[in-house]
Amino acid sequence: MREGQFIKRNLPKWESYQESTDDPDEVAKRFTNLVDDLSYAKTFYPGSNIIRYINSIAANIFLTIYRNKKEKQNRIITFWTDELPLVIYKYRKVLLYTLTFFVGCILLGALSAYTDQSFVRSVIGDEYVDMTEQNIAEGHPFAVYNTGNELTMFVEIAFNNIKVSFLTYVTGLMLGIGTLYFLFHNGVMVGCFEYLFFHHGLGVKSVLVVFIHGTLELWSIVVAGSAGFILGNAILFPKTYTRLQSLKMGAKDSIKIIVSLVPAFIIAAFFEGFVTRHTGMPIVLSSGILITSATFIIWYYFLFPRKKYKLKNP
Repeated sequence: MREGQFIKRNLPKWESYQESTDDPDEVAKRFTNLVDDLSYAKTFYPGSNIIRYINSIAANIFLTIYRNKKEKQNRIITFWTDELPLVIYKYRKVLLYTLTFFVGCILLGALSAYTDQSFVRSVIGDEYVDMTEQNIAEGHPFAVYNTGNELTMFVEIAFNNIKVSFLTYVTGLMLGIGTLYFLFHNGVMVGCFEYLFFHHGLGVKSVLVVFIHGTLELWSIVVAGSAGFILGNAILFPKTYTRLQSLKMGAKDSIKIIVSLVPAFIIAAFFEGFVTRHTGMPIVLSSGILITSATFIIWYYFLFPRKKYKLKNP
């Protein structure tokens, strides 16, 4: 084929390729065709200006592909620094209401245990209460945390935390009733658990030991509960959308919030499996871990989202 005929046949295509597109399949198709044309031109028209012309178009498309790839890689970072904080800010009231309800359930559990000693056994079981009281009598109130293999405990605890949070979240599909139940159940159980130690004069010590991992662990339940309520609200109050559309949007946002718990699951399980077992660690160290965890929660779930929102909406 003569060079002029080759150019005439392909010029409209090359010109169309210079128009931008967001379709990745179309980008790949254009780049492949240009490479084929470039190879043909180099073979039959060496030294021709058409080679530089085709090469310039192919180079531009290649740079587009590279930029898109780089953007996808950076999206992991921007998800945590921009996208997720804005979603959290959007549902900040749901998060606060859930936290308030959960804390109320903890106080209710402690108060119920205080007024009726048998209530503790009915909630956390005779076996666990007997074991704890025996450990207290032997002078090792937190012995349950320093038995077993560290790695095995880490895996089992991480799995259990994920299971509890997942159930708290997914039962939000039951119009939020399931989420309400799991928050109530876990809150009352925590209240009874803590009362058991306070009743034996070990309240402060239990906080310093148990909340090394418990701060992030309990916060995971609160966040999962918030995500569950988002699902329930999306079904109950679709606003101007159909219920299906509202549910899809609620699911998208709530899943992002659930993803924020991945680091919490890992760190809480690590603390309980490897750190909490050292029940005799200095108060400065244990309280430092607790305060650091609480500070992170306040910063990432309350202060940082507010700052991000204000930067985006000055």
